Amino acid sequence: MAMFAAASLLGAVAALVPASGASAATAASSTGTLGPAAPGAAITQQQIIARAHDWINNAVPYSESAYRQDSAVGGPYRQDCSGFVSMAWGLTTSLVTGTLPSVSTVTAASISGDTSLQPGDALDYTVQHDVLFDSWVSQSAGTFNYDAEHQTGEVADQRQGSIYASTLETFPISDFEALRYNNIATTRTSPVSMDAASNLVAFVDSNGNVANDWAGSGGWAGPALIGGQARADSPVVFDANADHAYFIDPNGNVANDWAGSGGWAGPALIGGQARPGSPIATDAGGDLVAFIDTNGNVVNDWHTSSGWAGPALTGGQARADSPLAFDSNSDHLYFIDPNGNVANDWAGSGGWAGPALIGGQARPGSGLSTDAAGNLVAFVDTNGDVANDWITGSNTWAGPALTGGQARADSPLAFDNSSDHLYFIDPNGNVANDWAGSGGWAGPALIGGQARPGSGLSTDAAGNLVVFVDTNGDVANDWITGSNTWAGPALLGGTSR
Repeated sequence: MAMFAAASLLGAVAALVPASGASAATAASSTGTLGPAAPGAAITQQQIIARAHDWINNAVPYSESAYRQDSAVGGPYRQDCSGFVSMAWGLTTSLVTGTLPSVSTVTAASISGDTSLQPGDALDYTVQHDVLFDSWVSQSAGTFNYDAEHQTGEVADQRQGSIYASTLETFPISDFEALRYNNIATTRTSPVSMDAASNLVAFVDSNGNVANDWAGSGGWAGPALIGGQARADSPVVFDANADHAYFIDPNGNVANDWAGSGGWAGPALIGGQARPGSPIATDAGGDLVAFIDTNGNVVNDWHTSSGWAGPALTGGQARADSPLAFDSNSDHLYFIDPNGNVANDWAGSGGWAGPALIGGQARPGSGLSTDAAGNLVAFVDTNGDVANDWITGSNTWAGPALTGGQARADSPLAFDNSSDHLYFIDPNGNVANDWAGSGGWAGPALIGGQARPGSGLSTDAAGNLVVFVDTNGDVANDWITGSNTWAGPALLGGTSR
């Protein structure tokens, strides 16, 4: 952590700066393209971090008198420590260290040893200074990334701290309390997963039950429950044959349902507990299941002749919002590390190795997808552009390069097996795709329908059907017709949570 002698003056001055200078202007201003919907409106943790990173990316200088307004975050907001937190939270005005508690809840009177910190929490020494908790570097070790405006002569940036250190930015760490903004939006998780043949779609219904729709000669039928309930933030993932469905149960355990001659059975636990917000990924055969454990480590369970084993570490730690993506052979596992880098672990004769960076940085909330071979990896870069890395003929990674278009802050990404179509949700909520041809990537183009916030996105192996959750919460799909054009959306059956 950078240390600086003038820090003792910083917070004291910031705490005394009046907030009234921009109050009227801010109330009438736009909140910016990163949200929230209106000044002071509900905001997601992902939006908070994205807003903080916007000032970091633009190297906004510290000032106790200057204000910044821009198209990304709105404003104006004062360019000091508490103005930075006010901006990230999307408040109507710039509060000060002593008044930030008026719009938040104290989750810990001291952050010393506090392992419950979440992205977007303010670490506030009410008479001196504050910073914004970004993500865990290692929750088990107590190290974390934080974003801040620090002091005169510096620009907004990200640094590292530890809940087990004696100080934070030269102040006693015991003087900092943890504040969680009162208007955090509940992130709706509406997962969907499709098998390779496009015959089954799994989702979590409005009661939290794991359910599925299925296709027959007369069209789509369902929904029907397949077994168990999923935690509020749990994904649900089919293997390629849709004979196993993996999810996280309400107690945080990784679980599965399985299909047999008599129908669906389960749920049963397969091993380990997943941290809040953990993704789940499985290979085509459903024999390996990767997730993020409660310490932030990338881990996996695996199926043996005698049942499930694990979890075991594959390598590295994942950012709090990182997805996971297996190739179909389960010998490469892709994720986003705590510094925002796109990374992978790989399996060889000696077991798992890694992590290693493959190219580029992903913005908060970025989706992640790979093709069946694991030769292309798509993500959303820090500018919101859909991008990809790729394996070259010399078996090295290249990229990133843009594929086309921008993605909504919460958009998943979905490759077909051939990696010639990439599906996502654009900033207006439209389901869209880029496509690869002899001249490279083209797009984006809309394929049909709008997806609600938090919607999952899945496609079949051929990329001919795309499933999502529409703005009414209904499970829906678009499909390629015989004339090679897109049709839809049409409802499949059931309402997602």
